Order: sequence, then structure tokens, then C-alpha cells
Amino acid sequence: MAVTRAPAKPNLVFILPDRLRQDTSAAYGNDWIQSSHMDAMASESFVFEHCYVTQPVCAPARASIMTGLYPPTAGMPRNRLVMPPDVQTIAQMLPDEYTTAYVGKWHLGDEIVKQRGWNEWISANDFWWPEYTDPEDQQKFSDYHESLVAEGYEPEQDHPGGKTFTQEQRASLPPEKQMASFLADRAAEFIANNRETPFVLYVSTIEPHPPFTGPFDNMYDAATLPVDETFMQAPVESSLFNRMRADLFEDCVRDGISTATEEGWRQLRANYYGNVKLVDDMLGTILGALNDAELEADTIVVFTSEHGDMIGTHRMLEMRTPYEEAAQVPLFIRIPWLTDTEIRVPGNFSQIDFVPTLLDLLGQPIPEHLQGVSRLGVLKGQDDLLGNDVVVQHNGIGDRDMAMECESWAMGDEKLRELNFMNTMPWRSLITADRWKLNLCAVDRGELYDLNTDPDETHNLFDDPEHLDRVRTMAARLHLWQAENGDTAPLPAV
Repeated sequence: MAVTRAPAKPNLVFILPDRLRQDTSAAYGNDWIQSSHMDAMASESFVFEHCYVTQPVCAPARASIMTGLYPPTAGMPRNRLVMPPDVQTIAQMLPDEYTTAYVGKWHLGDEIVKQRGWNEWISANDFWWPEYTDPEDQQKFSDYHESLVAEGYEPEQDHPGGKTFTQEQRASLPPEKQMASFLADRAAEFIANNRETPFVLYVSTIEPHPPFTGPFDNMYDAATLPVDETFMQAPVESSLFNRMRADLFEDCVRDGISTATEEGWRQLRANYYGNVKLVDDMLGTILGALNDAELEADTIVVFTSEHGDMIGTHRMLEMRTPYEEAAQVPLFIRIPWLTDTEIRVPGNFSQIDFVPTLLDLLGQPIPEHLQGVSRLGVLKGQDDLLGNDVVVQHNGIGDRDMAMECESWAMGDEKLRELNFMNTMPWRSLITADRWKLNLCAVDRGELYDLNTDPDETHNLFDDPEHLDRVRTMAARLHLWQAENGDTAPLPAV
């Protein structure tokens, strides 16, 4: 795609899968995965080498992506909350000349209700009805549910409105009936129908989120699947919280697969990467729709994830940890009038900067209340991220039982209670421009990792006298960040 003249009113398409690790495309060093559409997009995009979420938990992370605020400021420190009505999304910061659409997983409350500046709304999830603020809405179903029923599929799970589809039912469907496929088709329809006016389209699917099973379970051979150095390796030098999490996941059952054996872990990992194909195909459909509508040259496309997933790294499942596999995600930004080739962007990027950066790209004013800043200068080659520190949070109070990730587990009740107590404690993590990471919690062992020489985060240097001054200066920077952003999480004196 040749470099073009910047349009007066560019379009924006933002694509957001759930739990997509960074190592799911060739752009980030994976030379064996089948990710042709991600690879094609990367080849003509800005590829950010280190993109961090604000919090490796679904709703808090996407709250920052949508609002430009850190999770507590946005009123979303954890899952299963409703974002306060006075918190604005990017759609409410755009002029009326933009047609806006939200397609897919919302997870910020009132899942099936058009809201917060979005002109069109396609819903896809039916599991968060307890957070619907209008009791009448609890009887309703998502657009995805209705489409499956219309095609003759019969739901099995109890719901206030009758029955809905279990996650397992959804995962067992053929590829063309998966959520990612449904949302891709609806996004393509929106693009075709709005080719004459500027638009902003957000598309968010649940894949490759569990279940760790799907129509492409046999795409990769589990026995020979490449794995990382810390696959199934317990984090012996880590915090108590992480060590206890690894103990829980050492022997549990997830989607009928036991983690007590290497065979089981490998099968979960292989199935996960199979589900990544659903995301890649969704991306291909959306990019194809832009091309068919002859809007490719006029449209900014962003591809990222709300967080990653451990799937065996450090012997863990899910996220809720500042480890790179959970907190760092892919980020491609395609801007045809700025580049037609891959441009690597070194340094740290935080998703807190999405809203101001995208508003700036669209030529719109940036509200003063945002906690992120515009990185348009980086995209234009006028600035860089080489001096940028980022902060990653965990706000655990009120979070779910950690064993909910499993169908059964060997960990005893008392130890599980202790793990859940530790999960209530907030963490703050600082990743510095020179690639050091400090993780602090008021009641747990701190962690310090040199990501330059120890990218797998296996050697905790927090208690090393040689690095005492580094810990102190990094802690001071964290405290300054707290003061500047109104963050009240208790952190230890170091």
C-alpha cells in the first residue's frame, strides 16, 4: 500500500481480542504460528516493541483503552462493575459528524445496551447480566445469541430470559459460527454501509480467551509445540502471590485437561494458539472489508489486546500478574499516510495513551482530564518512547475466587483461602525506559527484574544489596506517579 495524502476526516478501526499474548505473530518473533493477516498488517504498520496494559484484568484494562483514565479513576478497578455514568469514552469525545459503532465484548456494564456515544451497538456476551442496571434488560439476549438461535442452535445455560449458550457450546461451533467470525461479518457490514461518511469502529471479541478449545484444536501438534524457557517452571524467586498461583495451577483441570502433566499443559497451549487463528481470520475479514469499500487509504487501523495469558509460563494460567506474558501485548497501528512499510517503535508504550493519541490522529481536541498523553509525535518521527516509563496495576479487592479458572483443583481449602487473601492486595509495577521492572505490594515480597539480561523474569534482584539504590529510586518514581494520578494504593517503604 503506497503512502497517501492524509484525509481531512480519517476513519478509525480499533480491533481488540481478549487474552492475546504478544508472541502470537511473526512480528514478535513467532516463526511457526499461522497468522497471515497479522503478519500482513504488521508489514505496513507501526509495530510497538513494548506495549503494556494498565492492568492485566479484562474490565480495568479496557476501561483505560476506552477512556484514557487509569482503572481506579475510571471507576473500574476490577471486573464485575459498572463504569460510572459520568465517565466518558472516546466516542463521546468525537464530533457528531463521525458515525460510531461498538461491536462485541464491552465488559464495562450494561453489556447489551447502546451507550456512551456509540451510534450503533452489536452485543455478543450474555454472562454479565447481573451488572445490568435496568432489571428489564436482564431478560434480554445479545445479538450474537439471537443470531445462533435464528440458525437453529439450542442454548443450554440458565439465564433470566430463559436459556443462553455456554462458553463450551460456543467453542464447539464451526469456525464460521464463532464469536470472532460473527463480529467480523457485522463489522464488515458496518464498513460497507458507512463508506460515505467518517466513522469510528471498535470491534472486540472474546477469543482466544478460554475455553481452551475450539475448531482449530488440531492445528498444532502439542507434543512438538515450541514453548518458552519458563514453561511449567514454578517462579521460586517470585512473590508469595505468584508462587501460590503456580501451586494452584500445578494440578488442576481446565476444559477437561489436567495440568498435572506436561501433556496436559501442552494441549492447553496448542488449543490456545489454535484459537488465535479465529482472531487472525477476524482481522483479515475486517481489513478485506476496508479494501472492498476502497477505504484502506483513509483509515487508521489499531490491533492490540486487553491483556495476555500465561498458559503455562511460570506454571500459571490466566493473567492478574505483571509478568510480561500477561501485561505486555501486541500493538500494530496502520496509518497509510505515514508509512507503507513496517516501522519498529522501540521503548515502552502504555495503553493509557490510546485515547489522546487517537484523538490527535483524528484532528480532535484532547480533553484535559485524560491521564494519558498523545504519542502522535512518535508516529510522525518527531519524538520517541526511549525515555518513557510505564505503570501496570493490580487492584484485587473484590476480585473473583482464583480457583474459578479451574473445573477442579488439588490445592486444599486453607491454602486456597490464603491465595485469595493475597489476591485482594494491590500491586504497582514500574517498567523503566532502560528495561528494569519493579513490582511492589505492601504485604508481599517485592520483585526487581532486569528485562535486558533476564527477559524471562526468573532472577529476582529485589533483595540484592547491589541493587538497593535502584529499588529506592524506582520506588520514588512509583510514588511520584501515584501523587500525580491520585492513586492511593498502599506501597511499602523500601
